[in-house]
This record gives sequence, structure tokens and C-alpha cells, in this order.
Amino acid sequence: MKMLPGVGVFGTGSSARVLVPLLRAEGFTVEALWGKTEEEAKQLAEEMNITFYTSRTDDVLLHQDVDLVCINIPPPLTRQISVKALGIGKNVVCEKAATSVDAFRMVTASRYYPQLMSLVGNVLRFLPAFVRMKQLIAERYVGAVMICDARVYSGSLLSPNYGWICDELMGGGGLHTMGTYIVDLLTHLTGQKAEKMLMGGGVCSTVTLNFNMPGAFVHEVMVVGSAGRLVARGADLYGQKNSATQEELLLRDSLAVGTGLPEQGPQDVPLLYLKGMVYMVQALRQSFQGQGDRRTWDHTPVSMAASFEDGLYMQSVVDAIKRSSRSGEWEAVEVLTEEPDANQNLCEALQRNNLSTWAELNSGESEGGPRRTPPPVLIYSSDWGGGAVPIAMAERAGTLHRAELPPVCEQFQQRLDLGASSAYLWS
Repeated sequence: MKMLPGVGVFGTGSSARVLVPLLRAEGFTVEALWGKTEEEAKQLAEEMNITFYTSRTDDVLLHQDVDLVCINIPPPLTRQISVKALGIGKNVVCEKAATSVDAFRMVTASRYYPQLMSLVGNVLRFLPAFVRMKQLIAERYVGAVMICDARVYSGSLLSPNYGWICDELMGGGGLHTMGTYIVDLLTHLTGQKAEKMLMGGGVCSTVTLNFNMPGAFVHEVMVVGSAGRLVARGADLYGQKNSATQEELLLRDSLAVGTGLPEQGPQDVPLLYLKGMVYMVQALRQSFQGQGDRRTWDHTPVSMAASFEDGLYMQSVVDAIKRSSRSGEWEAVEVLTEEPDANQNLCEALQRNNLSTWAELNSGESEGGPRRTPPPVLIYSSDWGGGAVPIAMAERAGTLHRAELPPVCEQFQQRLDLGASSAYLWS
């Protein structure tokens, strides 16, 4: 009897709590669970009746019965685990990375192992409303696409405790958390990519994200063309030709969810995304079903899924939006084609985060104000020394000599002459 691959789940949050019962409902066996602490892993494993749990990454990736890895963890950890999983020979479905550099490294790994599944879990792509919308756009239901408009209204994404979602550098914030998937969805639907915050072919896109709207979760995506428009409100699809007097219901999603799911997970995941997860897991089952080997898969059932290449693109667009916000000008979308020099990134980040701060702190010196003693600069790297360890600390100019520093870059040494405020950098 041909069996589905055993699954290793990374994460103990709301997504993982929903994903485990959905996988089991489609016939997958969850062989291993990873949590950032042993206690977290044990708690969810006992709740979900998962035999093997751990806080050690390799214990899951090297598990002999795990052939598919599902990664639902904070973005800063996604790249490390997904790249290692591909290198070991596991199929991977994961969330987006924290940065463009991380996304590029994931793309590089996926190119080394093209026979393995490497998907970014944008569940919106699997919803029947968007599958049908893409088909109708290709069939010229709206004519030539002119405008895309997306709106997402929700309550605050923040939790009472400080976490990664509060930190832009760790992939947090509404723009990265939900905006990336909207960007990816619009490109998937229209076949056009953003160039300078304007999509190719002259298509204009507007995305409104508001996370200060308590109440019902609102998710609406509209595509307007020369012959009509299509609107996905939640999981339902509506359309209207220019010649029609009113819009028509083209698809109503009647999928019932919630049966067999734990109470905590569905409450924290919007219904739209919950349905998307159901459809994604169903597609995964169809992809692996009937294969002669538990690691082989059929591309057709998951053809609508986002690849690691798509993950790099969506992150690149978000980066361009942030640059445009800082500069107040149009910024081109630049997709990495090679990994940037780590030292240059370090210097630019130090300059961006600290030079302006130091100038502000000492702006009163020329007017007789007191000169402020700069706080220490602490630099971290997850790749140097095998973990997040400090590689240099300078309290102020004169207390740490240049000879004691690693040869990072000339600009960093100049920073010691100017003083520095704190910086946390991850590569």
C-alpha cells in the first residue's frame, strides 16, 4: 500500500495547532513536533497526541519517518531550518523568510535540489475564489487589467508580550506579515510584477492594510479591467461586466471548517486563512498520493502554490515599499540575483540606524549643551561562531582599540570615532 509521507511540524503557535489536525484529516501522519523549548513542544505534543517532540532541529530533520517538513515559526528561523531540510533531502512547506537575503538563500537551496518540494505557504492561492478569479482573468472576463485594489482590515496583530511580530528587522509588522501575501496574490492573479510600485503593463495596484479596526476581519481583492471587474470578498467571488447593471455571484465558498480543530487555533486564525489551510493540505495530499516513493510528488495539484522564487519576489517588493517610504520617492523593485557582501550590509545598517541617532544626541553640543556618552554597540551574527554571539563591543572611542576588532569594514572603525548607539544585526 502506497503511503503519504510522514510529517515533521515546526512550531507550536496557532498555525501549528490548526495544521496538525488538518494533516491528519487528510491521511498524513505527524511523526515529530519541534518547539523552541522542550516545555512548549511537550505541551502541544501531549495535547495533540504526538509521540515524538523535541526542541532540537536536527532531531526532526534526521527522523527516519519524516519526509515532509512544515515550518510555521517566526521568520528569523525559517531560512536556517528550510535550507538544512532541503540539504538533508526533505520536502519543505514553510512560511516567508524575514529578509530578502534569507529568501535568496532559500532560493539558492531550492535550485540545488529541484526534485524536492520547496513551497511558501501562501494559503490564499489555494482558495477556490482566487483559483477561479485567475482563470476568469486569463479568459478576459475583465478585458485588459487596469487596476488592482486590495483591502485588509483587522484588529491589532500585537500580543501583550513583545515578540518578533513587533520588530521589523525580524520580519514583523503588518506589511510583512500580511502585505507580502497580498503582493504575491496580485502577481499570481494578473501575471504582472511590480516595477516601481506600479505593476508591469501599466497596471496600477493599491493595497490598504489597517490593523486598528476591531471587529470582523475584512479581506477584499478587486481586479478592474476594460470590460468589467471581479471582486473576492472573503472567500466568495463576485463579478460584473461593464454592460451589466449589477454584479453577479460567481462562486460561493460553502466549506465548513472547525470540526476536529482545537479551540485556540481557529480563534486566532481568520476564517479566510483557515479555509486556505484546508485547501492547501488537500492539495498536498493529492500531490503525494499514489506516488511510488514517499518523497516524490506530483506538481499539478500544487501548481498554484508559491515557490521560494515567489517568496524572494514578495520580500523584494516590501523592501522597495519601505525604501520609498523613507525617501519619499519612487523606488525600483530590485530582486537579488546574488548574495550581497555581508560586510557592506553591516556597514549600511550601522550607518542607517546609528549615525542619525548620534547626530541627534549631540545636536546641542555646539550650543553649549552637554556631550552625551554613547551607549555600547553590540553586533550579533547567527552565522559567525555558529550562533548568536557578540563579535564586538565598543563602549566609546578610546576604550576599545581598532586592533581588537575583527576586520569588518573601514566605516565600522570610523563609527568608534563618532560613538554609536545600540544595533542588533542578524545575517
